[in-house]
Amino acid sequence: MKKLLFLVLAMSLIAVVGGFAQTTLNFLWYQDATSAGYSTDVAIWQKFKDTNPDINLNQEILFSNAYHDKLTAYIAAGQMPDVFYLWPSLKDSSAIVQSKKLAKDLKVLLGADFLKDFTPAALDVNQQTSKMLLELPQSFTFTSTMYANKKLLSDLKIPLPKTYADLKAMVIKLKVKNIQTVLLPDGDGWPGESCLFSTIADRLLGNSFQDRLMTGKAKFTDPAFVAALTFWKTLFTDGVISWTNIQEPYGDGPGLFASGKAAFFVDGDWRVGAYLTDKATGKALIDPAVQATDFALLQFPTIPGEKFPAAAPGIAGTGLAVASTVAPGSDVEKAAVRLLKYYYGPEVQTLNYETGAYIPSRMGITSEKVEPMIGLMAAWKNTQSKPAYVFDGVFAPEVVNVLNPGLQAIGLGAKTPAQVAAEMQKAQDALLMKK
Repeated sequence: MKKLLFLVLAMSLIAVVGGFAQTTLNFLWYQDATSAGYSTDVAIWQKFKDTNPDINLNQEILFSNAYHDKLTAYIAAGQMPDVFYLWPSLKDSSAIVQSKKLAKDLKVLLGADFLKDFTPAALDVNQQTSKMLLELPQSFTFTSTMYANKKLLSDLKIPLPKTYADLKAMVIKLKVKNIQTVLLPDGDGWPGESCLFSTIADRLLGNSFQDRLMTGKAKFTDPAFVAALTFWKTLFTDGVISWTNIQEPYGDGPGLFASGKAAFFVDGDWRVGAYLTDKATGKALIDPAVQATDFALLQFPTIPGEKFPAAAPGIAGTGLAVASTVAPGSDVEKAAVRLLKYYYGPEVQTLNYETGAYIPSRMGITSEKVEPMIGLMAAWKNTQSKPAYVFDGVFAPEVVNVLNPGLQAIGLGAKTPAQVAAEMQKAQDALLMKK
């Protein structure tokens, strides 16, 4: 009887499909089901399943805050997924993984021979809070790109802006046409900070001042930082950004911009993929025939009083990680390595390049199938010099989690820049006291 029970238990732990003993690989994946590249993404993972019948890929797909909430819950419950999507910085759930080193060092796991095909910037462990290669960056990401509807502006005889004054001057002309000037949907609570306030802080303060903020040698209540928050307020009081953006879901941005509801859209470089042709439907938010002629990618215009012109915040991109809880040498670890090498291989990286998901960090990826918008983004990224700080990439979550709702409150007129600065300083003081 005992032998029978043991046999039943053993068979329940190993699924046998088509003669293969399957290893279950729990995979928490980050993807927007509304993006143009979603059908390609589905096909990518289906091919992995088809060509790896001995791996049972248990995939869970979430996006934006829902993803971070779920990963945080898994960590708290001690049920880490075997493979998951990770940021290199102190962003939301990734802050826990990076600070506690809850993922394996991919320099060891993937090996030098595989990693030799990636750019040095992607392999720079100083780009990751843990100072280890806990995730392999798919790309180098700029979080603040200004998408411009050139044709809309031309039809209204409005030139592309070079200064903030140029932006302000077009507000009334656009408003009478029921068109927003700058679209920045901040309903998810992070785009305002990551996609635009980081630019403001970089232009007005620079990296050295922000370094001193992090170490306590400068304060958020200092006039310089309050001035950065005050300029954020000015964007709303001048009507350059409408207060309605504060309640707008992040996912609504591309559709609103593509339909001509705004002259400009501020978002990360990754958002270019939203405008491309969806292979499942054959339709694109922006027709490829007019992507290069009717649209442009710009730096945010010159800000009054800026000390560091043209600064654009950038950071090593996101990528896949393998949980540290996966036993070394186990079948699960071997399956995880196969998944990562498949995903970062030339075929998948070319597909992601073609869908506009990102400009790959894997070297030698080219394609004649890319739409003009991807070429615009690649050219724009090539104009960027040394990237400036992304606020949530360098500051502790305790501070960022005060700033994000603070920016919303400033935009709504519910709090003053000085109040938000004081709240941030209080959070920073509490953090420094723990060290």
